[in-house]
Amino acid sequence: MGKEECKALLDALSKVTACYRHMVLTIGGTSDSQNLREELKKTRQKAQELAVANRNKLTAALKDKTVNKEDKAEFERLWVIFSTCLEILETDMRRALELGQEFPLNMPKKPLIQTGMSGTTSGVAARAMSVQNMRYEADNNIDVVDLKDLENEINQVGEMMYEMEMKVSVPQWTVEAKQDPGAELKSTISVGASSIGMMEVAESKSFCDVSKFLAGIIFTAVLLIAIILAVCVAKLS
Repeated sequence: MGKEECKALLDALSKVTACYRHMVLTIGGTSDSQNLREELKKTRQKAQELAVANRNKLTAALKDKTVNKEDKAEFERLWVIFSTCLEILETDMRRALELGQEFPLNMPKKPLIQTGMSGTTSGVAARAMSVQNMRYEADNNIDVVDLKDLENEINQVGEMMYEMEMKVSVPQWTVEAKQDPGAELKSTISVGASSIGMMEVAESKSFCDVSKFLAGIIFTAVLLIAIILAVCVAKLS
């Protein structure tokens, strides 16, 4: 059981889950449409397929007695990340269910969320009479069916999470991170700090040079005034 294969599956799940969250946030907004609802359905189903594949791979790896200590620690770390992704997916699916119930497409009971979009009613009417929208209007129960499917899928994800806890026990507090929090930012910060330090040194140096120049001018002017006054006093006396 290769670690790279598990990492690739987990990376794919993370990306699909992030994409699903991004789309869920647009439900009920001005960009909401039947196309969005269909993409949401496809994306969450893809995420569930990847979740099943991740669960099977990681469960088999963690139950394998021949895996050495180092590899087991890595699989446990991947398991914790996978569990977190699954929790995020379930949360977003519940949010999608709530928003879908609040903002049905075919027969909305409430106005969609206002996001500042403005325009004439002719544009809205044109979109409403488009062939694409007319095709969707043929099935008035599409929202209801999709929401029922979504509710069933939420239960399936919850059952998957419960079965995972029963089959493999990996407490999150026992898994050590491979690097310190924010370690990937340290190099950037250090480079930025050194650049800022160099800029400050250069600025302070140039400021000192200007100060010396101004001091020299002032000293020369005072000296000339003193000489002129001395000459004037000598002539008067």
